[in-house]
Amino acid sequence: MAKRDEASPPDVAAMQRAIRDWLVACGLDPAHPDLTTTPERVARTWAGEFLDGYQADPAAILGELVLGEADPDVVVVAGLRFHAMCPHHLFPYRGLAHVAYLPAGKLVGFGRLGKLVECFAHRLTLQERITHQIAEALMVHLGARGAGVVLEAEQMCLALPGDKHDTSTVTTSAFLGAAAERPDVRARLFAAVQGR
Repeated sequence: MAKRDEASPPDVAAMQRAIRDWLVACGLDPAHPDLTTTPERVARTWAGEFLDGYQADPAAILGELVLGEADPDVVVVAGLRFHAMCPHHLFPYRGLAHVAYLPAGKLVGFGRLGKLVECFAHRLTLQERITHQIAEALMVHLGARGAGVVLEAEQMCLALPGDKHDTSTVTTSAFLGAAAERPDVRARLFAAVQGR
């Protein structure tokens, strides 16, 4: 049995069959012109955009490090766009990730921070979990002295069903290591949120 955050590679053909069966269960005709390519399109999108994070390795993403000759005190990258899928309703959510770390002799390319966010976001997972996983990966795989992550997202499970809270934004944060003791790191990340 796979652990909570592990999964086997998607079986795209089986996904297509399941989506076709789901359309039938919804009382729809999969042969309708609007739906003939739906199983293929949905399976391809899920496998390549919503579930590919399970196969990504945060250690490999952060693997090509640059040795810092003169480490900056803190590195902040704000406004990294992400999307994810809620495991409870299978509804999407999307937003911005703001990431900070306190280097300890190693730096990483800014684009890799975006890939790290996607690694954890492209799973069936909660926003709260992604936030902590990103910060933890920076501590473990980058060897940062501290890490801080703030995610702000529009959750479709709030915006669509029942009482529509379509103006709601959910903000989650995690501060680990020395960043947990640094009010300035917290302030810089939340300033990035407010500045958007």
